[in-house]
Amino acid sequence: MHTSDLAAPTESADPLRLLMARVALRDRAAFERLYRATSSHLYSIALRVLRDEGRADEVLQEAYVSVWQKAGSYQSDAATPMTWMINIVRNRAIDALRAGRHQRDTTVELNDEAMDVAAEAAGEPQALFDASLVKAHLDDCMLGLPPAQRQALALAYYRGMVHTEIAEMLHTPLGTIKSWVRRGLEQLKSCLDRAGVRQ
Repeated sequence: MHTSDLAAPTESADPLRLLMARVALRDRAAFERLYRATSSHLYSIALRVLRDEGRADEVLQEAYVSVWQKAGSYQSDAATPMTWMINIVRNRAIDALRAGRHQRDTTVELNDEAMDVAAEAAGEPQALFDASLVKAHLDDCMLGLPPAQRQALALAYYRGMVHTEIAEMLHTPLGTIKSWVRRGLEQLKSCLDRAGVRQ
């Protein structure tokens, strides 16, 4: 009786801690309650950073996937659940902001390089060799991506499909497709950097 008397105030004082503990045990009902209790506040943080409702919504979805996956690593003595989740959302929003800028620049650079190779490579063995080496590294890097993400990226850049067409073909939410493509580009860039390939 004494134990239950102590437990009740603790839970009522910070219900999010209890929900987080249940989420760490893969309790989906607790995860839904956690989402309902915190999503509007976390969305406002993502929106404040990104100033774009669609991208803020994507970041929020990604953040909650991370919360579900990492709930077991949450340490209540280090931060409150809300502070912990705010950090996840803010970091992802900042990453998305940077990635959006770099993605636009990288896409233009890749397109320009592809045109340069097509125009200059004929009759130049070294240029052909360099182009084939880049393609080999790119193929290897593509194989390192998760299958669904690799497929979305291939449809976007090899078949020229837009995000909405890919979402329809793969029967996947548009926000997820955008995230797969964006993260795929980031991973490819990192992989090519590690291989010493100039982009």
